[in-house]
Amino acid sequence: MEVESFVSKSLELLQEERGAEIEETRAWQKNLSLKNLQQKGVCLLKLHIGSQRTGMHGRLLVSFEPRKSIGPSVLPSHGFGPGDIVGLYESEGCSQPNQLCSGVVTHVTQASITVAFDETHDGLNLENDVLYNIMKLANDVTYKRLTHALNSLNGYRSGPATQLISVLFGYSEPGMLSQQNAVEWINNELDSSQQEAVSFALSQKEVAIIHGPPGTGKTTTVVEVILQAVKQGQKVLCCAPSNVAVDNLVERLAKSKAKVLRLGHPARLLESIQKHSLDAVLAQSDNTNIIADVRKDMDKAFSQIKKVRDKGQRSSLRREIGELRKELKSREKMAITQILKRASVILATNTGASDYGALKYLPSEHFDLVVIDECAQALESSCWIALLKARKCILAGDYKQLPPTIKSQNAAAKGLSVSLMERLIQKYGDSIVRMLTTQYRMNSAIMQWASEQMYQGKLTAHPSVEKHLLRDLAGVALVEETNMPLLLVDTAGSGLNEMEDTDEHSKGNQGEVDIVALHVRTLTEAGVKAKDIAVIAPYNLQVDLLRQKLSNDYPDLEIKSVDGFQGREKEAVLLSLVRSNRKGEVGFLAEDRRINVAVTRARRQLVVVCDSQTVRNHEFLRSLVVYMSEHGEVRTAFEYLEDLVPENYQRDFKDKQNNIKVSSTNTKARNQQGERGEKKQNKVSESKSKGNGQSKDDNVKSGLPKPKADDQLESEMKKAEMRQQLLNFLDNQGQTELQFPSSLNSHERLLVHQLCEELELKHVSKGTGKQRHITVSKPVAEPEERPEEESESTKTEIQIPEELTEKESDTQPLKSALDLKSLHLERMRREREKREEKIQNKRLETELKDIKGPSAKKNKDVTKGKGKKKAGAVDIAAAATADDDFDALIDAVVKAESVCGFMKCKASVLTLGQLCVYCNRQYCLSHHIPEVHGCGDKAKAQARMRISKEGVLYAGSGQKDKSMDPNKKAYLQRKLDSKLKDMASQRKSKSKDKEP
Repeated sequence: MEVESFVSKSLELLQEERGAEIEETRAWQKNLSLKNLQQKGVCLLKLHIGSQRTGMHGRLLVSFEPRKSIGPSVLPSHGFGPGDIVGLYESEGCSQPNQLCSGVVTHVTQASITVAFDETHDGLNLENDVLYNIMKLANDVTYKRLTHALNSLNGYRSGPATQLISVLFGYSEPGMLSQQNAVEWINNELDSSQQEAVSFALSQKEVAIIHGPPGTGKTTTVVEVILQAVKQGQKVLCCAPSNVAVDNLVERLAKSKAKVLRLGHPARLLESIQKHSLDAVLAQSDNTNIIADVRKDMDKAFSQIKKVRDKGQRSSLRREIGELRKELKSREKMAITQILKRASVILATNTGASDYGALKYLPSEHFDLVVIDECAQALESSCWIALLKARKCILAGDYKQLPPTIKSQNAAAKGLSVSLMERLIQKYGDSIVRMLTTQYRMNSAIMQWASEQMYQGKLTAHPSVEKHLLRDLAGVALVEETNMPLLLVDTAGSGLNEMEDTDEHSKGNQGEVDIVALHVRTLTEAGVKAKDIAVIAPYNLQVDLLRQKLSNDYPDLEIKSVDGFQGREKEAVLLSLVRSNRKGEVGFLAEDRRINVAVTRARRQLVVVCDSQTVRNHEFLRSLVVYMSEHGEVRTAFEYLEDLVPENYQRDFKDKQNNIKVSSTNTKARNQQGERGEKKQNKVSESKSKGNGQSKDDNVKSGLPKPKADDQLESEMKKAEMRQQLLNFLDNQGQTELQFPSSLNSHERLLVHQLCEELELKHVSKGTGKQRHITVSKPVAEPEERPEEESESTKTEIQIPEELTEKESDTQPLKSALDLKSLHLERMRREREKREEKIQNKRLETELKDIKGPSAKKNKDVTKGKGKKKAGAVDIAAAATADDDFDALIDAVVKAESVCGFMKCKASVLTLGQLCVYCNRQYCLSHHIPEVHGCGDKAKAQARMRISKEGVLYAGSGQKDKSMDPNKKAYLQRKLDSKLKDMASQRKSKSKDKEP
């Protein structure tokens, strides 16, 4: 690639990106109200000036605060941060004509935001008693610096980076230093791959790349390279695309004896490293007092110029300010140059290393080495700001993680998102790369999937982290949830579909929010600290829903998007994938690097909540679900949420047919479905054996091999033996309970559950781990006589057996919801029918007495009335007499269940139908709304109850604000005080009257 073509293409793409950013800002200003802009976090309204002072380089620093009111003054939730470019507007609006000037945010607190205005705004007259609006603008400063760097690259003819440019653009091959000194390690705890990377980086002449996958100690390696270079007498410029990454390096380097200097405004830096900032070092220099006196004189002149009305005096004061500013610049330049030359390592962001800042005071050949950390997350044009200052560069990062954030999708597709690191690896391959292979973050079970999918299986876990779990943390109890590294919660078939924010085009899933909240509560109750847990979601709407649900109860819990959590780590990470739809669309989850980042943030536990039926349509996501099914714990949404209504559709038509048949009320049909389910499981096992050579274990956690094809006979014999044992239990009238021993493995416990379902026996799994056993009991003959026990048994039967979950996690992880849904529906239907049958029998006895009386006509009219419901399966069964043909009755029941339950509607609900949660009947898509088919009153009552209880009508509709308005609270307090005072005076007057 030629330099000229690269520069021209990059300038074109940067212009396109800049245009997309400006257009987004204009669209917000044009189409959204000021209130909506403030809700989006890009605008702050009606602020007044708290203070004004002069900052570094003569900039005017203005602190804005919200209007004074009763109670503490706090800024609303916003997205402003240090370094953001903002516009200052009059309170009437945020349009271009109302803009007074622009500035840079330097400091943000809960109660104020400080903005630095440039020296060109001398004529800016800000009144303390006037209200202003602040709005985030497109960052033109960054764009100007990137453009300047590219133009400098295009015109670069002589200088320290001449040979480096030649190598990076392919004009010449990378070389090695002829003399290589033996390395004496400063950090003696480096592993072999880290030592090799450091030695290689020091031996290269022009360029070296350190590829650091998650948790492999990339920062430790980079720090060792920098210290070794300083030890050799080199001057190092170290950069990164973000302030957080730079501050991380400063913290590590500050522990050594190297002279470290951090460029950038102190308000943008971490408190722990502010003493290494240029401002802090400058404050301790010999010129500090003189500079401080000049600034005081400038502040005094600024205060006088606002009071003076005479034009002549104002002009005189402006001239004085100009002279003071020149003296201030001269003094600062002298002091800054001395400080910069004394520093061994200077650190700044990529754009902060430009010649617009303090580095302009240094000669062009001052630096020997440029180190760019997190290079894979930086635009290549931003890297050239620093690269032009030295003859050698070392790039560190992981190009398998997220690329730079770009607003213009068109510019990204044309190559703007390709980083310098990625381009060089594509050009030179492994000849300039050394990869770190030992990771110190993740449990080996969490690491292995990312290693296989993204890093050619080269990663190995250090023994110190290989087996660590949440239970090993101090104060954490040993429970099931703290004793597993991987947990997959599958919502397939549970009806927890995604929702969309039409304004933001973002996605959310309230059901997954509830599941995440339950797991967070379980972990915290077990002793895991909230600060050690992270909840990650790929969509901003889901992040907002999670924060509404969890932030009040767990203020230390970190909830962020995948992009916002890159470079971080937590002991436990809960990942909500959100997407759940009939089309199987996964959106930008299809970006493999985004999922890699999310998964590799976890140290001891990774929890993934997803709809396997949706995400299986993307191969990379499918591999994650399959891996977690084989190597971790698998649960379903039914185990977390008791009030779930299963979905009324299936993507597989044959499975839909089976589910319809299983809903038949007679025992024969249920037994036939059970036999079909067994055959289906056998077929799946055989197909897996053919495809993979061998199939996995039924109980993944135990590590026992699953029975192969030649062991099927033994399994059938075991099943027959269990069946006979259960039949003997049924025949023995004196025995009420049968307990199977805990020595059964998970496959055998699964067989017990299946046989109990066929024989209509109650079956409960009790205990955990090796103590888990099954207790079988006979159904109660008269459930209405013992309502409490019946209710308890209903709850017990609806629970999903652990063995069924384990079985599905191995043999059929992506279709587990099919059998679970059928089982759940069948159990609910069976219990409901037992209760309704008793009620129907009593009703029929009453009606048959007066079958020819006026009540018959009345009942007939009711049937034709506003309910508009045809006879369902239960109605047909209840109305049947002893003379009716049994086969005809069964056919009528099956037919009633296969068509819409609305009067005169003959639409089939086999393929598409909706189950009404109020009357438990299937309706077509035209009549499924409760108000249409006669359940409107019940729906309204349910909605009223939910609003009064939870403050919301449906998921995502917001959260009830229970806090009282401060003005109203103060008014009520005054009213109460007045009432108490009156009552007190009345008591005194009455006591005086009684004294005589």
